[in-house]
Amino acid sequence: MFGIFTIILYILALGLLIFSFIKDKKKTKMALKKAWKAFENILPQFLSILIIIGILLAVLSPETISKMVGRQSGWIGMVIASVIGSITLIPGFVAFPLASALLKSGAGIMQIAVFISTLMMVGIVTVPVEWDY
Repeated sequence: MFGIFTIILYILALGLLIFSFIKDKKKTKMALKKAWKAFENILPQFLSILIIIGILLAVLSPETISKMVGRQSGWIGMVIASVIGSITLIPGFVAFPLASALLKSGAGIMQIAVFISTLMMVGIVTVPVEWDY
C-alpha cells in the first residue's frame, strides 16, 4: 500500500515532531492546534469536491470523457479542458488524483496537462479576491 519513500517520510515527520515536542512542548502543542484548525477548515471543501468528482465520474462514462477531452478530441478538447480548469476552484492536492482518475477514464495527456495548468494558474473564480493585490 505504501512505498518505502512514503514510510521514510512518515518516520521522518514523526521523529521531527517528537524532537520539537522535546525541545518546546508549548510551541509544539500550539502548532498542532493550528494544524488541526487548518485541517478542519479544508475538510468540508475537500469532501464536497471529492463527492462532486465521484458523482461526475459515476455519471460520465469513460467514452464520454474520452470524447470530450480524450486524445482524439485534439485542440477542441484542450480548449474544453482549459475552460473547465480556468473556472473551477480545486486545490492542488485534489487536482492531481483527479487528473489520474481522468487519465484512467480515457482523457488525453495533453488535455489533462492543459486542465492542470489552467487549474493551478488561471483561477477566474478568484479574480475578485485577487483584484486588490
